[in-house]
Amino acid sequence: MKKLPVFTLGIEEEYQIIDPETRDLRSHLSKIVDGAKILLNEQVKAEMHQSVVEVGTNICKNVKEAECEIKFLRTKIVELADKQGLIVGGAGTHPFSKWQDQPITDDPRYHNIINELQDAARSNLIFGMHCHVGIENREIGLQLINQACYFLPHIFALSTNSPFWECRQTGYKSYRTKVFDKFPRTGLPEYFDSLSSYDNFLETLVKTSCIDNPKKIWWDLRLHPFYDTIEFRICDMSLTVEETMCIVSIIQAVVAKLYRLNSQNMSFNIYRLALIKENKFRAARYGIEGQMIDFGLQKEVETRMLILELLDFIEDVVDELGSREHINFAHQILKNGTGADKQLAVFEETKDLTKVVDFITSEFTKGL
Repeated sequence: MKKLPVFTLGIEEEYQIIDPETRDLRSHLSKIVDGAKILLNEQVKAEMHQSVVEVGTNICKNVKEAECEIKFLRTKIVELADKQGLIVGGAGTHPFSKWQDQPITDDPRYHNIINELQDAARSNLIFGMHCHVGIENREIGLQLINQACYFLPHIFALSTNSPFWECRQTGYKSYRTKVFDKFPRTGLPEYFDSLSSYDNFLETLVKTSCIDNPKKIWWDLRLHPFYDTIEFRICDMSLTVEETMCIVSIIQAVVAKLYRLNSQNMSFNIYRLALIKENKFRAARYGIEGQMIDFGLQKEVETRMLILELLDFIEDVVDELGSREHINFAHQILKNGTGADKQLAVFEETKDLTKVVDFITSEFTKGL
C-alpha cells in the first residue's frame, strides 16, 4: 500500500482567564498576551472579549510534536496568568459569567465585527478548539471536505464541553454551538463540486461586501483561504490536553483515510447537509449519550456505536500516523463521559457552579 504523505497539524485553543476568588471570567488587560508575545511571538493573541486568550501551535509534523506544543503553550499561559493573580480553564462556555459584563478588546477588527453584528457578536462569549490539517492540493482538499462533513457530528459529540450558560443548565451538552449559530456563515459547510466554484463563491461574497475577507466564512469545516490546510472548527474547547490530542488525532486520521481512498479512486458517500444537520443537533443536545442517524441503514443508532465505527474506519491509517495511543483515549471518553458529562456530574454532586469552575481549572493543568 502506498505510503501516506505527511499530514501536518496546527492547533488553536481558546482559554478562559478566571478570577480565583469569584471564579468569574476576568479581563487580563492584555498583560497575559503582551507577556506571552515576548516568549511565544505570534503563537498567542487576544480575542474579542478581554477574558479570552487564544494560542496556536507552530506547524507540527505529527501528533507527538503537536502534543508537546500544546503542553508548552498551556504551561506558559498558566504561568503568565499566575503572575497576574489569575487562573486558566478550558471549556466551551463559562458556567455563569454574563457576556454583558465582559469588556471587548480594543482592536479595529473586533470593533468592525461588533458594528456589523451587534449583540450577536457581543454575546459570543464562547471558547473553541480548531484543528488545521495540511493538504497541498486544494482541489483534493475540497473533495475531502465534502466527504468529511459526514463525520463532523461524531467528532463534535466527543468534544462536547459546554452544558452551562449564564448560570443555567441549558439541557445541551454543547451550548457553545447554539450561541455561535447567531453569526452568519456558520454551521456545516456548503457542498462545492469544484475548487473554481468555491473560489467564485468567495469572490462573490467579497465583491458584494458581504465579507471583506474570506476568513469571515466561519463554517464548522473549511478550506482555509490563506493556508494550505483543511480547518476543523466544530469542537468545543477541551478540559485536558489528552482530550484535545485525542480529537486532533481522530481529525487527522479521518483526513488521511479519505485521502487514501481518493488516491485509490474511491470515496466516502456524500450525504445531504439537511441529514447531517440532524446528527449535529443530536450531538449538541446529547453528546455521546444519545442516538444519531446511520444514513446507510436509515435508522437510529447509539452515538457510541457510530463513534466506534468511525474508529474502525480509520484503523488502517492510525499506526502510520503514529497516533494510536492518542486515538485509543476515545475509549476512555466513551466510558467516562465528555467534558460536559463531567461538568454536569460535579454540579449534580455540589449544586455549586463555582465548584464546576474549580473542576474546569484543575483539569486544565492535568498532565502538564
